[in-house]
Amino acid sequence: MTEPMSATPNQKTSTGPLQRLRETRAIKATPRLARLAMNLYPPFIGAGIRITSISDDWREVQVAMPLRWYNKNAAGTHFGGSLFAMTDPILMLMLMQILGREYVIWDKASSIEFVKPGRGTVRAVFTINEEEVAVIRERTADGSKYLPEFSVMIVDEQDELVAKVEKVLYIRKKRPD
Repeated sequence: MTEPMSATPNQKTSTGPLQRLRETRAIKATPRLARLAMNLYPPFIGAGIRITSISDDWREVQVAMPLRWYNKNAAGTHFGGSLFAMTDPILMLMLMQILGREYVIWDKASSIEFVKPGRGTVRAVFTINEEEVAVIRERTADGSKYLPEFSVMIVDEQDELVAKVEKVLYIRKKRPD
């Protein structure tokens, strides 16, 4: 992924609504407001994905997806793309809130291993602990990029593993302007 292009001295910068949105996207959001906004995100609505909770410190996010006619595959179980979508932006958004504006954070890579068919409501819990945050800060302190890996388990109503998702994020401290 590439970073958004910044204006060069010869280019005019826009102060229109899109530019203001870009400038405000890293603003600290309350967990309640973020949960509401994320639950209105069209890909989540289309798959029936719901953010059920976000901790006050952004260290834990819980996501659920009930089995519905519109997220079933031909075998009558959860569509794999919807299972994968449950995990897509969550860790990146959590770290944007935890680390703040001075960091560039992107989803870099993901893979999914389907373990068993998903039936009923499936859920995933995302956690980021203080040790992981400390390692990120240490590894990026000099402006170097860091590519931490995270594992997310998607489980069914009996807490049995349905899928395991591996995520790699790109994190770097922003360079001074």
